[in-house]
Amino acid sequence: MATIQVGILGLGRTGTSVGLALRRAQKANPKQPFIIVGYDTDSRAMLAAQKMGAIDSSAGSISEATVNRQIIIMALPYADVREGYRQIGKSLQPGAVILDLSPLILPSIEWADQYLAAETHMVGLRLSINPTYLFYGLDTIDYAHADLFDKGTAFVLPSPVAAKDAVELATDFAELLGAVPRFSDPHEHDGWAAAVEGVPALLGAAALFALMTQDGWADAQRAGNSSFGRLTHHLTDTHPDDIRDLLLNNREAMIRQIDSLTDVLGVLRGALVNNERAALEEALIASRDAYATWLSQRQRANWGDLPTSAAPASTSDIWMTSLFGGFLSKRMKSGST
Repeated sequence: MATIQVGILGLGRTGTSVGLALRRAQKANPKQPFIIVGYDTDSRAMLAAQKMGAIDSSAGSISEATVNRQIIIMALPYADVREGYRQIGKSLQPGAVILDLSPLILPSIEWADQYLAAETHMVGLRLSINPTYLFYGLDTIDYAHADLFDKGTAFVLPSPVAAKDAVELATDFAELLGAVPRFSDPHEHDGWAAAVEGVPALLGAAALFALMTQDGWADAQRAGNSSFGRLTHHLTDTHPDDIRDLLLNNREAMIRQIDSLTDVLGVLRGALVNNERAALEEALIASRDAYATWLSQRQRANWGDLPTSAAPASTSDIWMTSLFGGFLSKRMKSGST
């Protein structure tokens, strides 16, 4: 099989884990080699990723990391994604496929339409992580793992103009990472992304800001333990610019989620004001039960709509069925790559 040239933009936990997962796939099927070039604004991250074996070499620029690459992994910090599209627009070869792992997909579709040539293709690929790591680790390269995406869901989110074969490639790629592909509408995705990504980041920042402006901050910060640390961890592993753009680029959905959350908080506040023990207890029990159901499904990767006994496809089966039977092979046979 011909060598697949991959460029990874962004070597945090996600981008580095993609590289490690590809190495795992290559080990399982040595006949399919990868050459992986990585880029990050932090030279230490590039050195660490290369030492871990996630990449073969590092690039000095985004353009260098993407020129002559067939697959581009967009895993840049979110505030840098638009600029990333602008820079790669002129360096991509015809037929290249960008797999965008950003937390929002609609802005990326707009940027791809603005900056990419018609012969290149972008497909969003939103990855949920292995339930083993659900409560473990920060979003940094130190917590990258080859199995980070095992038993997770890969939401395949194609742009309206993405070629069918490029979408199939994204689906096969997700399976190589150990994830279960699931197609989703980009508009729906960004709507619920506000709830599962934007709201937690905003709540953590708001909770810290509210506390640091109170008179008791001097002692409260000494009392902060794991509960407070988990609530506010985005301020450690995510740059404020990335949180800002995550919120602003999804304003309408965020406003809806804030309004809904404000309504619920208002009801809970009323229960506290009126000392309504039964009402408060009922709300907490309902939330606990719903959470227990979600956590059980998330940990077992069993959502009731997929067979749980089916064995996952082997890496060799994935290669044999479509990745090289589809988009890339057509480009290679035609001499375009």
